[in-house]
Amino acid sequence: MSNQAEIEADKSAWPLLLKERTWGPWQLGISLATAAAATWCYIIGEYTGYYLGFGQGFAALFAGSMIGMLIVALAAVPICIRFGVDSIASSKPQFGSTGWIIPAAMQQISIVGWNSLLLIFFAKSTTQLLIALGVIPDGESAIIVPATIFLACALVFLFLLKGSGGLDRIAKILVAHVFVGFWMLYILVTQRWGDIEAAVPAYASTDPLCNYTTGVEIGIVSLLSWWPYIGAMVRMAPKGRTAAVPIMIGMGAPVPLLSLIGIAGILVLQVSDPAEWMRTIGGPVYGVIALLFVAAANLGTAVAGVYASAIGLRHFPGLDRLSWPVLLLLTIAPVVLVGLLIPELFFANFGSFLAFIGMAFAPLCGIQISDYYFLRHRRIDIRAMFVGGEGSTYRFWAGFSPAALLAMAAGCGTYLYLLNPLTYVSHGTYDYTTATLPTLVVAGLVHVIVTRLVVKPAGKGGY
Repeated sequence: MSNQAEIEADKSAWPLLLKERTWGPWQLGISLATAAAATWCYIIGEYTGYYLGFGQGFAALFAGSMIGMLIVALAAVPICIRFGVDSIASSKPQFGSTGWIIPAAMQQISIVGWNSLLLIFFAKSTTQLLIALGVIPDGESAIIVPATIFLACALVFLFLLKGSGGLDRIAKILVAHVFVGFWMLYILVTQRWGDIEAAVPAYASTDPLCNYTTGVEIGIVSLLSWWPYIGAMVRMAPKGRTAAVPIMIGMGAPVPLLSLIGIAGILVLQVSDPAEWMRTIGGPVYGVIALLFVAAANLGTAVAGVYASAIGLRHFPGLDRLSWPVLLLLTIAPVVLVGLLIPELFFANFGSFLAFIGMAFAPLCGIQISDYYFLRHRRIDIRAMFVGGEGSTYRFWAGFSPAALLAMAAGCGTYLYLLNPLTYVSHGTYDYTTATLPTLVVAGLVHVIVTRLVVKPAGKGGY
């Protein structure tokens, strides 16, 4: 009976008791690394390779990834791991008992977007390999891509029927793909090092500083996209002190390391898909190995994303009473629709999607950091995070905090001024500051100022 209660607890959004948080440092690190090491690394590497060479691209991405991971860790992890809650719950003290729907909407859009990109990438890799091996004719790709996406979604559904237990088990199996990725990188580097050194980035600016800053920006915004995922995973760990290293190493390091595959591929072979360039280098056998790697990488991340998204949906009235399988279907359905209806359109706009991540999650993280450390001084009312009626601490005005709303608006405006998310044309101090960091600072400052001038004097928010 106790085990059954624990299984059901990890399928709800309620705070987990200490005895229900069963992941040690190794379990957490493996789950985070499996989720992080997806084929988005190759797409991230591809976009970095448009502006920077191999060595500079890695340096810029590594710096940006560590900065982005630190921002997410400071913003969401303290509340999530302290109380055993997910990322959405951690945003309620700042946004209010109703205003949390803003971060919740951002979470759903982000996870659906990433899962769609990953599964479309996997489907396209599968199709290209099958065509190259002569298994299917060239004209069949329009059928194979959506069919492969549908199959992958079905596997994700089956893996997650047991909640976080399914996530843990699949992570322990699929973590091997991280080492396969490093092997593929070794093959490409050892066989084509001369070409890698001589390659010229396709879209590099004449200003080296601008190119490097863009690489750092790509790293930061890529890791900010972990905000929707991280709460649902770290809440399974009982101690914050033992989670710091798994978070920074398990979630932060794989992205820049495996992005080297995409950087090298786009510089030398003009393609970041390892299934395609491994076939070019080593023939069909290497191509099949690479495809299996892509499948393992994407399934691991998709499982983590759907789990986090399902827990996030539990906060919505009515959805908290749905059975777990039905909730999983609701979470997976948008990914299936994107894969069936608009796979090419969605895949072609990856750069704009990354910019959306920075524009949305940088101000959110700035608000959370300033609120938790400088306004509340780490004091949180856990009851008010889940009881939001009249008189609740986080009721604010009709459930919304004006400080958080104004801070989000100011942060988004700052990002749009510094970097156009559609054209990647930059302005102002972008070359020296990136777009994300000023956005985070502006949002945090506006949140502090409005809270101290308006919210706190009105006796709202429990400050």
